Amino acid sequence: MVKRVQTQQIASSNAFAKWITRGAVLFLFLAACSWLDTIKDQWYVFTPESLHELAQAAVASAPTPSSIEHIIDHIVTNLTATYPPSVIALNPNTSEWVLNNAGGAMGAMYIIHASITEYLIIFGTPLGTEGHTGMHTADDYFNILVGEQWAFAPPNLQMEVYKPGEVHHLPRGQVKQYKMHEGCFALEYARGWIPLMMPFGLADVFSSTLDYWSLYHTIRVTAREMGRNLLIGKI
Repeated sequence: MVKRVQTQQIASSNAFAKWITRGAVLFLFLAACSWLDTIKDQWYVFTPESLHELAQAAVASAPTPSSIEHIIDHIVTNLTATYPPSVIALNPNTSEWVLNNAGGAMGAMYIIHASITEYLIIFGTPLGTEGHTGMHTADDYFNILVGEQWAFAPPNLQMEVYKPGEVHHLPRGQVKQYKMHEGCFALEYARGWIPLMMPFGLADVFSSTLDYWSLYHTIRVTAREMGRNLLIGKI
């Protein structure tokens, strides 16, 4: 009987020690995340202001309002001329589009740049779509290139409208309903912790679309671009 009590006491002591260890590890992890969050700005290459100016210039250069191919070429040409390969890795292959379903909305994206702390993509559809923005660990800047984006966030019951040349900023932690009205394309820039955004961008594959081919290409291109940036010391 005494031996059984002693065994139970040892087991309880070991379990308590394990929970203390787990708590300490969790505390250190959260402390490290909090510290990294305060210094992540040093790894940014782009600024929302410069990208907004570039998007406006690209829209103004288009021969017609719907010339999305011309607008994208203008953006990529400018970026590759401004940022040398020693500073940042960019993807100049403007034909590398991947279908994407996220938050109930469907479109296609072309990944121009991807790193741990930033991504820059062209996202849109000529058909129109709508859905949930998702709640993210990064600030998102949606620079409209063609068409309109509509947005809604209660308790404001009025529709927000963003037209070509305008930018829709979604601060991290905030959510909205949005619509790519009829046909819309945008230059989307996110800055923050990008890997934590990926579950939102991939979840629909497992819950509804089962489009594993697009999942494969999304992961392949994202990993390739993040890897290229890590090789040159860009986080």
